[in-house]
Amino acid sequence: MSDQLSGTTALVTGASRGLGRGVAVSLAGAGATVVGIGRDRRRLEDVRAELGDRFTPVLADAADPVAASQLIDRHAPTLLVLAAGAAPSMRSLQHQTWPSFSRNWEIDVQQVFNWTREALLCPLEPGSVVIAFSSGAVIAGSPLSGGYAGAKATIRYITSYAAEESQRNGLGIKFISVLPQLTPETELGAMAVAGYAARAGQDVADFVAGRGPALTPAAAGQAILGLAAEPSHGADAYLLSAAGLKELP
Repeated sequence: MSDQLSGTTALVTGASRGLGRGVAVSLAGAGATVVGIGRDRRRLEDVRAELGDRFTPVLADAADPVAASQLIDRHAPTLLVLAAGAAPSMRSLQHQTWPSFSRNWEIDVQQVFNWTREALLCPLEPGSVVIAFSSGAVIAGSPLSGGYAGAKATIRYITSYAAEESQRNGLGIKFISVLPQLTPETELGAMAVAGYAARAGQDVADFVAGRGPALTPAAAGQAILGLAAEPSHGADAYLLSAAGLKELP
């Protein structure tokens, strides 16, 4: 077991499933004490059973501003990974309603805004790192998921604005956005892949094969571990694929 993050506390939202779970597993494996936020008690307990005392499950809504302030005060993390997000309604634009179209604004964007705001207000200790999950949809678009791509683009902007505020105020907090590419290896991704395969008139296997190797939760976790262990180098935004991290301008 690596000890790269030994003695540190990491707080991960969306830790009970998908890429967030992969992050929690990697960080715990590197010696961090991981506080994992999720809304599914059973899934959180599954992670706890896997990771043992390195993982503290917290049943909470990651988009709740009160939870953000209370949990940062209680656990004083030096690493904050914002991986939670809602599954969008997979429909063409004309079949969306405003509530379905704006779902990721209300959940994903609120989550990143609330936790980022608290990180700056508290503030986190100098040298702390905040990593927010945006999406590769920011670059490629996402015509079957309503406002998803726009919401994820706003997450990237929020993260960059926070980086500027940290620098302006001498806080020494690093803010990074990560844009994972579409993957069938998570529940949300598998749903999206099925929708886009149908839209292209392909079966899922052919659609997936045409996209090349898929990003896995374990690979995402290792990529985030790399950023957490060496936050001082590189860019403030990265595209994340099965091939690893690629700096974005």
